[in-house]
Amino acid sequence: MYLGRILVLMTAIGGLPLLGVLLRGDPIAPYVKFPPAPISPVIAQPFSWPLFLALGCAILIVLAPFLSRWIRFPCSRPTPLVARSAFPWWGWVGFLALGFAWTLAWTRFSWFEPLQSHTFTPLWLSYIVIVNALTVKRIGYSMLTDRTRDFLLLFPLSAIFWWTFEYLNRFVRNWYYVGTEDFDAFSYFVFATIPFSTVLPAVLGTYEWLHTFPSISEPFRAWKSIPLPKNRLWGWIWCLAGGGTLLGIGMRPEMFYPFLWLSPLMVIIGYHTLIGNPNSLDRLAVGDWRPVVLSSLAALICGFFWELWNSRSLAHWEYAIPYVHGFQIFEMPLLGYAGYLPFGLMCLLFVELTMPSPPLICHTFAPSIHEAVGGPRS
Repeated sequence: MYLGRILVLMTAIGGLPLLGVLLRGDPIAPYVKFPPAPISPVIAQPFSWPLFLALGCAILIVLAPFLSRWIRFPCSRPTPLVARSAFPWWGWVGFLALGFAWTLAWTRFSWFEPLQSHTFTPLWLSYIVIVNALTVKRIGYSMLTDRTRDFLLLFPLSAIFWWTFEYLNRFVRNWYYVGTEDFDAFSYFVFATIPFSTVLPAVLGTYEWLHTFPSISEPFRAWKSIPLPKNRLWGWIWCLAGGGTLLGIGMRPEMFYPFLWLSPLMVIIGYHTLIGNPNSLDRLAVGDWRPVVLSSLAALICGFFWELWNSRSLAHWEYAIPYVHGFQIFEMPLLGYAGYLPFGLMCLLFVELTMPSPPLICHTFAPSIHEAVGGPRS
């Protein structure tokens, strides 16, 4: 891991909301307390139909070109890949473990009571094993099997990554945890870090698996060419845009809370640009939108399972989203799922920024995935 890059990134993302709090005239002590205690339940601002409809329309406008491209892509789409190997035995172990963990998460056996608050990690470790096994079945390899060391590094990196969002949530207070009342601050920090470590392996494992489906990826392999400027001026523009909205999160959280999922992404893009680091957005210059689309879809898929498994677990999170808290699917308000889309791209770019050798097998694919199957791998 590039620890220096992580430190610079965390300092920028963490410091600017604090500056916003100071400019607001409030003390910063509650935001920097360590170890962090769970956030107490809060009451969201009342639901607003005008804001709900405005935000919903904005989301649809952004998504419309992508949906249109996929729907209108020629019907003679590439046929699915032929599996290069049988489904691995350890994938079946993952399914068995998932079924067992899911049962424990959604039931309340008296003998399991001491561990009832800790079912999140087994669920997601099982998911990670399964999604890598599905990738192996389709193309014969995965980052778990072929780049195991770098894959394992994703876990500590993921813990750092998600704690950043837990920290930002202390300003906007959009979610809080229920069933963690028995944890003191130190225990909460330790036991939360373990499940937080599964976020990046789950999202990137799903991203890699989606790459093996030509019917999903091919419409976006050669689409609109948008070369992003790579000079330092644009790097600073990205950083200032992200930094300014991070400042707003500290000053006016009830207005800037949606930027919790956009501001860090802008800062990460800016940092990539400033240091000239190659990344997946470079593919936009040749019209390759697969990294953007598939990483976003991967996070949305993971988000569905996060919310599903969360909904009936003892220790779980609930939301308090200002103005648009309505039409819940599990605990998440409908429009909240849109936050998973930039989050997926953020996961990908964060790993490419902070790891010298990202473990993603799909980065070695030829321009067409069909050319990669059966071909040489680097």
